[in-house]
Amino acid sequence: MSDNDIPKCPLLSVGTGIDMVCTQAECAWYIPSVKKCSMYLMGYNALLDVNQKQRNKG
Repeated sequence: MSDNDIPKCPLLSVGTGIDMVCTQAECAWYIPSVKKCSMYLMGYNALLDVNQKQRNKG
């Protein structure tokens, strides 16, 4: 398993300067069906939304 395969917790890592490991199934923010943190998914979806709005504007 490489470092890229180890999920990092965006909430526990904020302000620490250290990537904290995700507790996965033990975390209320983790979505097991997609194996992602809901915080990550919200950020990703927001980025897609902004990109779409920029394309529509230009």
